[in-house]
Parts: sequence; C-alpha cells; structure tokens
Amino acid sequence: MRRRCHAAMTALAIALATPAMGQQAAPTARQSDALAAYDRALGDFKSILAERRSQIEAKRPLPNLPGQALYLARVAVISSYKDLTDAVPSRIGKPNKFEIPPVYFDVGIEPLVDEYARLFEIMEAPPDGAQASATPFKDVVDLAVAIARAKGLAPVHAEAAGRISLGLFFAETNGKQNVGNARSNTYMGSLQTGPSEDRNGRRKWEAIKPAIAAADPQVNARDDKEEARARGTDHRFNHWTGVRDGLMNAHAELFAEIPAIVKTLPDPIDQMKLFELIQIIPTPTRSALKSGDLLGYRVSSPTIMKHLRNNSIFAFGQADRARTSASFRDILGAMWLFNRKFERAMAKYEEIKPR
Repeated sequence: MRRRCHAAMTALAIALATPAMGQQAAPTARQSDALAAYDRALGDFKSILAERRSQIEAKRPLPNLPGQALYLARVAVISSYKDLTDAVPSRIGKPNKFEIPPVYFDVGIEPLVDEYARLFEIMEAPPDGAQASATPFKDVVDLAVAIARAKGLAPVHAEAAGRISLGLFFAETNGKQNVGNARSNTYMGSLQTGPSEDRNGRRKWEAIKPAIAAADPQVNARDDKEEARARGTDHRFNHWTGVRDGLMNAHAELFAEIPAIVKTLPDPIDQMKLFELIQIIPTPTRSALKSGDLLGYRVSSPTIMKHLRNNSIFAFGQADRARTSASFRDILGAMWLFNRKFERAMAKYEEIKPR
C-alpha cells in the first residue's frame, strides 16, 4: 500500500508540473488528501467485490442485504474521484461506456463496475417459482397504454405512458423481470414494490378493470389468464401482475397529467426521470406538478435530500452532498446515472411500439 501511494503521489506531482517553467509544483494538502481518499475508496471497492465473488463461488452464505456494502463502496469511489478532479482538474479523463460524466469517473475502472453489475445480477436473480413472461417489454407497454386509454387519454398520450412506463422498468431493474433486491428485504419484482404497494395497486386495478375490458379486451383477457396463474402466490413475482400493480399503485394516477408534462418536458428521457421521481420522492413530485412551476419547485427537507442521495442523486462528492435544497430542474439534471437506462428503454420501445 505504501509503495502504491508513493507512486500515486509521484503521478500527481507530475500532473501538477508547470508547463511554462518545466518545473514540478508540490501538491497542496487538499490535493494530497483527495488522492489518498480516492486510493482508499478504490481499494475498498476492489476488496468488497472480491469478497462477494469469493462467497458466491464458494457457495457460502451471504450477509443480509449483500448489495448494500457494494453500493456504498461504489458511491465512495465515484464521490472521492469527483473530489479528486475538483482538486486536480487534470485528472479528468476520457468518456466512459456508462455515460457517467468524466469528472465523476475514471475510465480505467470500467471493468470493476462491470463486475459490480455481474454480482448484482447473481444476487438479485428471480426466486424459484417466479412466473416469467415471454414478452416482458411489450407487457409493460401494453398495460400502461391500456390504463391510460381507460383513463381517457388520447392515443398519442397513451403511447407516451407506455414509453415512460418502460423507462421505469429499466430504471428499477435494468429491464430484468421478477428480480429480488440485494439492498432491501421489502421491495421486489419487476417494478420493485413492497407488499403494501402491491396490495394497493391490486385494489386500484380491480376498480378500473371494467374500463380496461371495454377499452382493450385483449389486455383484459391476458389479465384474466395471468391473475389465475398467479393465484396463491406473491403477485410481485408474476411479471404481468407485478408491473400492473406497480403502475396502478402510484404512477397511473398521474397519467392524466401526461399532456401537461410532455409540454413542460419535451425530452422523453426527462419525462421518464419525472416518473421515476414518483418512485423515489412521491409527495414532493406530486406537489411540484400541482405548483404551476414544475422545474422551479424547490425541495429542502433533509429527509427528501437523503432519499435522493440514497438513489444516486446528489450523492457524489463533497460539493453535491453539501446541497441542502434543489429545484426539480436541478434534480433532473443530477439524474445522469439514469440516462443510459432510459436510452436503452427508448431503443427497446422503438422495437415494440404500436404501429
């Protein structure tokens, strides 16, 4: 470790060389501290990745919430790198395949983040007995469009509901159906709902089902089939009923706002971000929509800021974490970790959207 730190300090000193003078400037205390913090965070990240991989391959029991330590280690790496590039701007490197702003991410650790994703895929595999769908992406779109039409939306806005809902599926699970959750013992399934949210969604679906049957008999017939299939099981692990109940629990009630939302937020990815915020901070998001100034609406509750940070928004680096308030314009801009997921959702939607 001492040898590695010495080499890193030498590299930092070289990076601080003054071109005009051809001399090396000694790193400041802030720069040295930032480099040391990043080195520690990177070492910790590598260590927890290796530990989980070893446990899985040896088939040893994993700790409760086995993904939480991994998640926090990844946050620490990105945070400490942002602090390093703030202190030493020359450390800002090349773009990366994850589309993370280079000021937050060293392209050289891409393989570590790939391993992070592989471990989560193993730890969040669907449980035995989960009822998969052969058409998981189409199911999400079909359900959302049918719900929107039953609520009276015009076809163009019902299609937007389908596209947005597919974005939610990618945001919550990377487009994988019936998954578990390595960071929570409560939220599960294709839209990551808890038992109470699932029950609430089922009640709301039962109330709208006659309108669904009238608006889209095919969706209604599919629903009857999946409801019978899921009887006596956890509905969150039947992809169709899990998505259905997840959408009805919180998101469907805002489908009526889609015409106004798309006018304020013409970028489809921003629309997806807003509906994802219904998942993360539902009450402030509803208040923002009702305020008449969606983008200017500001949140300042420490609890709300904590929820945002726990979902990788304003979570990285001292400057971001020091924020005590933010407008919805700020929040949407800070949701850059969701961009790649939503871009994948957009591409998938283009493949399956109604013609």
